[in-house]
Amino acid sequence: MEICWKIQAANGSIDGLDFNPMKDYMILSSSQKIAIAVLCTPLGLLSALENLVVLYLILSSHQLRRKPSYLFIGSLAGADFLASVVFAFNFVNFHVFQGVDSKAVFLLKIGSVTMTFTASVGSLLLTAVDRYLCLRYPPTYKALLTRGRALVTLGIMWVLSALVSSLPLMGWTCCPKPCSELFPLIPNDYLLGWLLFIAVLFSGIIYTYAHVLWKAHQHVASLAEHRDRQVLGMARMRLDVRLAKTLGVLLAVLFTCWVPVLTLMVYSLATTPSKQVKKVFAFCSLLCLVNSMVNPIIYALRSGEIRSSAHHRLAHWKKCLRGLGPEGKEEVPRSSVTETEADVKITLGPDSRELYCSDH
Repeated sequence: MEICWKIQAANGSIDGLDFNPMKDYMILSSSQKIAIAVLCTPLGLLSALENLVVLYLILSSHQLRRKPSYLFIGSLAGADFLASVVFAFNFVNFHVFQGVDSKAVFLLKIGSVTMTFTASVGSLLLTAVDRYLCLRYPPTYKALLTRGRALVTLGIMWVLSALVSSLPLMGWTCCPKPCSELFPLIPNDYLLGWLLFIAVLFSGIIYTYAHVLWKAHQHVASLAEHRDRQVLGMARMRLDVRLAKTLGVLLAVLFTCWVPVLTLMVYSLATTPSKQVKKVFAFCSLLCLVNSMVNPIIYALRSGEIRSSAHHRLAHWKKCLRGLGPEGKEEVPRSSVTETEADVKITLGPDSRELYCSDH
């Protein structure tokens, strides 16, 4: 689609005439606009609230914010919080209210959406790598992944996400190149490059979690051969099954929320999508928002330490409201086998040396 224009005012006025250069992208009917507003607004608010709570619980706990695992989860919560706010506002403004901005403002908005979702996927990869390192190298995990290295890695990931997302704002637009059929002012070659970048991130996530699942499978098969340790073996087998189910849910949610959107992006590069396909893409885009809403439940709120931090904060506020003053020293229980922590030990048994990461 060749659409080279110069938007001079927020109302779409060009050369003194009323003109909306993005009308080909505003394809929703009145009923569909209502549906988008009804779905997007509460999803965005709920997702932002969930991730904000996770961020607060991690940052307010001295123990949690010093652990690399929770730094990665905090980064994921921060990215999902920003994605929820930025995406929901811009998506509703564009598709429902048909707001038109200047070229620079529009590219800044779409770049901010791209950056937050890219950082979210990048944080998912770092969380997966963290768990992979813990399970693969349990004796040296604490020395291998220090807090300083985790912060440097997070900084690199966020800078890279911002750089990749700001390329259109820095001049990589579709004029005179062919524009994307799904995103105004975004060239097809940039969209292809971003898809390849996301594909690399997803490949890393799939590899790391597939490795963990394979280790769980091997361990269950090995335990089946040692009937003399039936009680201990069955307990560990239950932990293996729990781990496999948890990681299976992670991958299932990730694929369910992202594959439809990415597939339609690839389809738009191969052929010209119809208006119906564009409408389907608009509604499928909400799945990315659903992913940001589900991530804190899967990665954070299921954590025993984060739940303990929540109980501690609630008790603290309760005492303060009663005028009893703040609580004493915070106590955090040990995490489950599905969580990766900074303090690591090797579980007994030759087959469990690379599978379990638990606290002292």
